[in-house]
Amino acid sequence: MFRFLKKSKPAKIRGFNGTKKYGVAAKDVKELLEKGCKLLQVPLSGARVCLYEDGTVITEEFFQTLPDNTELILLSEEQTWSGVTCDIGRLLNTDRHADGLIEAAKELLSDEKSSKRRKILSDLLQNLEDKSELESREDDEEWFQGVDTRFKTKSAYMKYNCENRIRGYMKEIDEATKSIKKAKTKAEFVKTSEHLGLMLKEDKYNGCYFDRTVKQQDRLCTKDGWFTCQGSFDEKMCPSLHSINPYGSRESRIVFSTWNLDHRIEKKRTIIPTLLDALQNHRSTDVNVNYFYRLLFTRENLKLVYIVCHKKVAHNLLCDSKKIFVKDVNDKVNQKQNGKRKRVT
Repeated sequence: MFRFLKKSKPAKIRGFNGTKKYGVAAKDVKELLEKGCKLLQVPLSGARVCLYEDGTVITEEFFQTLPDNTELILLSEEQTWSGVTCDIGRLLNTDRHADGLIEAAKELLSDEKSSKRRKILSDLLQNLEDKSELESREDDEEWFQGVDTRFKTKSAYMKYNCENRIRGYMKEIDEATKSIKKAKTKAEFVKTSEHLGLMLKEDKYNGCYFDRTVKQQDRLCTKDGWFTCQGSFDEKMCPSLHSINPYGSRESRIVFSTWNLDHRIEKKRTIIPTLLDALQNHRSTDVNVNYFYRLLFTRENLKLVYIVCHKKVAHNLLCDSKKIFVKDVNDKVNQKQNGKRKRVT
C-alpha cells in the first residue's frame, strides 16, 4: 500500500556493456530492477543496481536519498563494477581506432553535464581520432593545413619546428652584443657567439629533439610521436603526467606550440650575463664555450614543459663556477681543435 503512495524518482540507467543511458522512473529499488532488467534484457534473478560513479550498490534506503537523474548501472549476477575506472580500463583495452568507440565517446560527451568528465571525454576523443601512424602530406592533408608546402612529411616539419626554437636562442645571444660598450669585450663576445653558431650549425640546430624518425637517444618523443611533459625546472617529473602527440592531428600540432623548451638555468637572467662577465677580463679562448653551448642549446639544461607546468619565475640557479673557464692547456687545445672542426663543415 505504501509503495503506491511513494513518488516516482527519475534515474538514468545503462547496461554493463553499453554506453547509452535510459531514463527510468521508479518508486523503489524493486521497481527499478524490474524496469531496468526488462529494458536492458538482463535476468532479474541476482541482478543489482550500482552507482555508475563509484560502484556503490543501491539499497532501498540509499535509493530514497539519491538526487533525481542519478546515473546508475545495471549488473547481472556475475558482473562487477568499481566505478568510472572500469570504463577507462575497457577503453584502454580496446582498439583505439575503432569507429564504434569513437562514436560512443561522442554520444557520452553530448549528454554529459559534469565539466570534469567533459574534459576527460574531449581529451579522449582527440587522442582516439589521431592519425599519428600517417607521415606524408598526401596521406594526411588535414594535418598539414597552414604548413608551408615545402614540408612533405610530419617529421620534417617537426624537426624544423624545433630548429626554429633553437635558432631563436642564438638570435638572443647576437642581440646581447648590442648592449656591450667596451670594444675589447664586444670583440671577444662576437668571437664566442660565432663559435657557438658554428657548433649549433654542425648539430643541425638540434632539430632531432622533435623528430620521431631519429634514434631514440636523440629525440624527446616515442617512435610514434608522443611527448611527455618533464615538469617545471624545480621538479624531477611532471606530477600531472601531461602528454601529447602533435603527429596525431592538426589540433594537437597547434596545441604543441604551447609547450616550451625551458632553460633550467635561465638563458637571459643567468647564462648570457655569466658569459658576458667571464669575457670582461678574459679572452674567448679562456672561456669554456662547450659548457655554455650545452647550457644554451642541449637537453643538459633544457626541459620540455607543458605551459601549465611552466613556472615563469626566477629560477635562482647559477652556472657552475668550476666549468666557466677551460682548466688547462689541453682543454684549450681541444676547444680550439673542436672550433676548427666546426669551421671545416
